[in-house]
Amino acid sequence: MALISLSLLAVGAASAATTDETVRPPAGFVDRPIVALDWTLAETLTGIGVRAMGVGQVATYASWVDQPALPQGTRDLGLRTQPNLEQLAALAPADILISPMLSSLAPRLSAIAPVTSIAIYTPDADTWQTLVKATRQLGKLTQREPQAEQLIRLSTARLAGYNAALRQQAARKGQSPLPLLMVQFMDDRHVRIFGDNSLFQAVIERMGIANAWQGDTNAWGFATVSLEKLVTLKGRMVVVEPLPPGGHQALAHNGLWQAMPGVRENSQASAPLFLPPVWSFGALPSANRFAALLASHLIDDEATLEGETTDGNH
Repeated sequence: MALISLSLLAVGAASAATTDETVRPPAGFVDRPIVALDWTLAETLTGIGVRAMGVGQVATYASWVDQPALPQGTRDLGLRTQPNLEQLAALAPADILISPMLSSLAPRLSAIAPVTSIAIYTPDADTWQTLVKATRQLGKLTQREPQAEQLIRLSTARLAGYNAALRQQAARKGQSPLPLLMVQFMDDRHVRIFGDNSLFQAVIERMGIANAWQGDTNAWGFATVSLEKLVTLKGRMVVVEPLPPGGHQALAHNGLWQAMPGVRENSQASAPLFLPPVWSFGALPSANRFAALLASHLIDDEATLEGETTDGNH
């Protein structure tokens, strides 16, 4: 848990990227007298067109979550684990949204306003269904139920479209996508690798792509491993930024990295993919972003065009 907390509170600068394939929030925002300390809840509110009064660590959200961007005017409430209680009280929200990870704050926060805890990453649960459930909870709480259903519908259809495009491409080329090794670097020798119960796993399952990592994961869907454990695995590396400071330069001189799948072969088809920041503990908006970024690398233009027509939105 300490390792998770350090990552969730980390501050890093990273390049941002957007894509036309991202499922965007509804045009315009409605204001609701609520605050969201948790980024996953904040991005979901944004995804259904709600501007919360305040969110924890707004500037850091931009580095680690990036898209969807929080609406202009969102107040920064300070650290998610140590919010500014005076500022929070001054906002006089009708509800304070937290995740179970922040449950220790509930006694102090409940003196300011009712506290609602919404869980997404729970052991032995279907991650995609918990994302859908949380979206519906927030839609009901904010009186944006039609927008929540729209986000669910578009997210499901978009992933189905990518799945169809990949299958069409595989049939045309006689080759399916390589299994993926989805990682975030902790330092130059250790990564988080994502598998069962992770957002990334939920996405690639619906895109019809296999995960090369079949090892154990924690409740958040990742395991922390050394690069040595990955050298013998067969799959394509997907590195989700931000990297540690100097990360790209360090990898160029890292013997373990040079032995990784796709790096040692120096093959364009299996070369590692570096993706801009995606919130690995996110909800449907982050799922859409991750899927769109993957699709931009894995699906050629012709197959994309064919696959996108399956979701009824083009």
